[in-house]
Amino acid sequence: MTLDSQLPINSDVSPELDTGAPSPEADQHRKKMQRRKEVQDQRLANMTSEKGLIMVHTGNGKGKTTAALGMVLRSLGHGYKVAIVQFIKGAWEPAEKAAFEHWGDQLEFHALGEGFTWETQDRDRDILKATQAWETALAFIKDPDFKLVLLDEINIALKLGYLSIEAVIAGLSEKTEDSHVILTGRGALPALIERADLVTEMTLVKHPFREQGVKAQPGIEF
Repeated sequence: MTLDSQLPINSDVSPELDTGAPSPEADQHRKKMQRRKEVQDQRLANMTSEKGLIMVHTGNGKGKTTAALGMVLRSLGHGYKVAIVQFIKGAWEPAEKAAFEHWGDQLEFHALGEGFTWETQDRDRDILKATQAWETALAFIKDPDFKLVLLDEINIALKLGYLSIEAVIAGLSEKTEDSHVILTGRGALPALIERADLVTEMTLVKHPFREQGVKAQPGIEF
């Protein structure tokens, strides 16, 4: 049987032209990716292997706590111990608390606020609760057994003057060298941004609460 007889009827493929060589575009892409890989490998070779980070999630957009909880889940998946301390929040039972209960002693979850200031209408009590939450958080920050500590909505407490920014920054300096701390909430103070290793600002583009009058919904906001 000849090679021609093995080709499909009406085939336009020519055995002489089908060399298997990559197209010029494919070859150009391969060379470009090879150069990029060399640059990336060199960059990684010059980097520090690990460093405990102070991370800030701020901005008017939605997703600050949600992104932080993603890192919490990732750390738990690695087998690390994690602590979550919620400032301001606490007047209701957040769904994430119920979801994380299955991790047992690997996770400490403390919702120590009593709601937003317009709900409590008691500044002295708000300051007291924020101070208690910070004392709890500081104990976890100092504890070498905890790889990640999430201080949820602490930026709000700082912005409202419930906590001293100097005290918080001093407390962050007491964390162990390889542990991470995340601080969330809009209006992060400049001194905290300056101290942080990683700062992410969530930008508000559209929100159904404003544009459509849609209330906070379970599974989305809480």
